[in-house]
Amino acid sequence: MDVSQYLEIFLDESREHIQNLNTQIMDLEQNPESENTINEIFRAAHSLKGMAGTMGYKRMQTLTHDMENVFSEVRNGNVKVNANMIDILFQCLDALEEYVDNIQSSADEGTNENAPLIKLLNDLLKGDKAEEAPKEPVKENTSETTVTQESSQGGKWNEINLDDSQRRVLCEAASQGKKVYGITVKIQESCILKAARAFLVFKAIEELGEIMVSNPSAQDIEDEKFNLDFSLICITDKPLGDVIKAVTNVSEIEDAQGAEVDIKSEEEDAAEAVAEATEEPEPQQKQLPKTPETTPEVSGAAAKPADKKAPATKAVVNRTVRVDIEKLDSLMNLVSELIIAKNSLVSATTSMGNTGSEFNEQVEYLESVTTNLHESVMKVRMVPIESVVTKFPRMIRDLSKKLDKKMELYMSGEETELDRTVVDEIGDPLMHLLRNSADHGLESAEVRKERGKPEVGSIFLDAYQDGNNVVIEVRDDGNGIDTDAVKRKAIEKGIITTEQADSMSDKEAIDLLFHAGFSTAKKVSDVSGRGVGLDVVKSKIESLSGEVEVKSKLGQGSTWIIRLPLTLAIIQALMVTVGGEKYAISLGSIQTIEDVPVSELKHVQSEEVIHLRGSVIPIIRLSDVLDVPSSKGSDENLLVVIVKKGDKLAGLVVDELMGQQEIVIKSMGKYISKCKMISGATILGNGEIALILDANAIM
Repeated sequence: MDVSQYLEIFLDESREHIQNLNTQIMDLEQNPESENTINEIFRAAHSLKGMAGTMGYKRMQTLTHDMENVFSEVRNGNVKVNANMIDILFQCLDALEEYVDNIQSSADEGTNENAPLIKLLNDLLKGDKAEEAPKEPVKENTSETTVTQESSQGGKWNEINLDDSQRRVLCEAASQGKKVYGITVKIQESCILKAARAFLVFKAIEELGEIMVSNPSAQDIEDEKFNLDFSLICITDKPLGDVIKAVTNVSEIEDAQGAEVDIKSEEEDAAEAVAEATEEPEPQQKQLPKTPETTPEVSGAAAKPADKKAPATKAVVNRTVRVDIEKLDSLMNLVSELIIAKNSLVSATTSMGNTGSEFNEQVEYLESVTTNLHESVMKVRMVPIESVVTKFPRMIRDLSKKLDKKMELYMSGEETELDRTVVDEIGDPLMHLLRNSADHGLESAEVRKERGKPEVGSIFLDAYQDGNNVVIEVRDDGNGIDTDAVKRKAIEKGIITTEQADSMSDKEAIDLLFHAGFSTAKKVSDVSGRGVGLDVVKSKIESLSGEVEVKSKLGQGSTWIIRLPLTLAIIQALMVTVGGEKYAISLGSIQTIEDVPVSELKHVQSEEVIHLRGSVIPIIRLSDVLDVPSSKGSDENLLVVIVKKGDKLAGLVVDELMGQQEIVIKSMGKYISKCKMISGATILGNGEIALILDANAIM
């Protein structure tokens, strides 16, 4: 069987299951008795094992099988959840992630058998089972209502317990001339998906008759809680040979044995109970409570209780469709082309004057269509940031142990949606900031106690939408940033001089943290101190057209604010000209547009500034920056576009305003990526190309 075509689906779903296991095991650590969590963990491990087996990844299958054994014992109440178990399970998840990474890079799981981990898992079972051993004999005493069958052909089906109602149904069937058979089925040892084989056996028998009861129960068989054999009692019109043949026709079935159950001669007591029940209902009422757990199975297949749950899970699964990101990209491209076509029509209408009123209507209609199409494509591309942040609670738990600090992570706004391309890139910067908060931000428990803070430090990760941006905040209630220490370290590294340090504001000092190779850690550890981190965070976020800002109070904590655009493909922009060349500036970064007389220009430290509504704003002449001669005279009023980056404002001097326009961002390609102030280009309606200015980089 060629499984390569399913590789992408396998990788996607494996990562989902591993992430789900991470989250659920974190929950289990907090609520060891939660039955729902244990069941959810068991289901995820079971699915992962089945998938790995189907794809032929034996090592991955073996590890998940042993994990599943542990979860099974926890679910049955034979093993108690403790801190050691949680640590071992997390190590197993890391090993599974390693397998998945190997499969992604080479379609092979690698050669790591993870024998030490498998031994630890088996030790968990042995250690706890020894304590629970005395309980086992109790199970043997509960076989008062067992069917007994002397036949040499009988298998384990003769150990099945029947309640009164089931006996009545079997007697009724026998009185109608139907046959009652006991059958034991053995599955081959090499079989990967036992539950699937058992399901096919059930299906084959149900085509010939009706399954009355099984051992183990249908639910346990579905959950693969059986070895290699299972038994059942069925009612049918067909001869035993036909039923056995139907079972053995299912692949990977090693053997099937069966015999007829003469229910009347063997179960006389049951027959009497039926006779009594038809005359006097009271004795039956007294007998029923003896086996309350089996009374619901009055007739029909034992699989019914499991079927009740099925529709709910199916509904959830079918609500989402996996879409290849490349398909979305091509769809996005088509929308981009449509917008370019619309812009061409717009420029054509302006040249036609008032004669084209009908043409104008068509353009307006096209405009509304393209806007709606754009919005719907954007919605398809949008994914919740939940996919990125769900791995962080586990990371903080591990850091808490590694750094020997008590800490809790509180997250909000995981449902906030961002463009898929941004979500894929944002994971690393957020991870750096959280590690930074855990290592540098939070103090040790002793220091926190002295300062009157709770021993457990708090780290917060909040996401929310703000206009056309998504804001993600990482904050902590730790020490905050010691700006004097930062300045000393910067002087020591030769980044700034002592004079510069003296005249620096706290905000400028904090900005030094983003300098490449800068670290305030006293010693290098595997958590931090190598000077790789905040500079990477800043460059990554700015490459996504975002910005990062820091607020800190010494002794109280720090807040790192990341602001990202919702989309990177189509934006609203202000079109301007500088020296006869056309440029676009994103509306998101523009505050206001001012007409400033030359007489209001001032100089501070030989730099041009203007005084505007109580703020001193530096002036940047784009004609100088872009090296094109301005088309305006030196005595004419300045046309200033005020742009904002974090708390800072600056005025970009342009020659002319062309107006607002929805533009499609086209990449400049890697050959022209050196010029940071140009973030891309766009094609205008008349076919000309206009460069898009990055106001952040210019500032």
